Amino acid sequence: MKNLLASCRLYGIVDMGYTEPEQVAARTHALIDGGVRIIQLRAKGKELPLVKAWAIEMQTICRERGAIFVLNDYPDMAAEIGADAVHVGQDGGSLAEVRQIVGAGVLVGRSTHSLEQAQQAKREGADYIGFGPLFPTGTKPGRPSIGLQDIAAAQEYAGDMPMFCIGGVNGTTLPVVLQAGAKRVVIVSWLLQQADIAQTAKSVISKLESC
Repeated sequence: MKNLLASCRLYGIVDMGYTEPEQVAARTHALIDGGVRIIQLRAKGKELPLVKAWAIEMQTICRERGAIFVLNDYPDMAAEIGADAVHVGQDGGSLAEVRQIVGAGVLVGRSTHSLEQAQQAKREGADYIGFGPLFPTGTKPGRPSIGLQDIAAAQEYAGDMPMFCIGGVNGTTLPVVLQAGAKRVVIVSWLLQQADIAQTAKSVISKLESC
């Protein structure tokens, strides 16, 4: 699983703020068709039985098609359904506590919003981190952006721990994010709103792999 994670350049998220329930499977398939091999379910504020149903649906698809399924939050649920990975925020407790819940075989990712938090996540043994939000984004309303100035330093410190830059990354901002030193990115709302998600993902991955 870690070898597959290391090869991932574009991280996809099926965010239920931008996705209708009946679109979950289709969008998961579309992201995989586009070459995305790590896909998260983000379902903030949704009822837990619904979250569990969507998670099982996505986990099944990802497992059949060779992608990593990540559940945002809910380590207990991730352990229950056998998710490949769980992603937690800064308020999600220590990574040691999360690993105790999900087990040693589950990847654990952490959201980080500063160079110091990125360093702490690596010291705690995160399998990967999200770093951002780089720009203001509707996905995280009210959260201040951190800019691009620390990307190179965080990337250097991360070393072989995958670091995915997140927050306002889209077709327009991607070039400056790459110029700032990013190697991997998360794209959420812009990607989900494309007419052809798969083709757009392929184009983004091509740009990531050529930098």
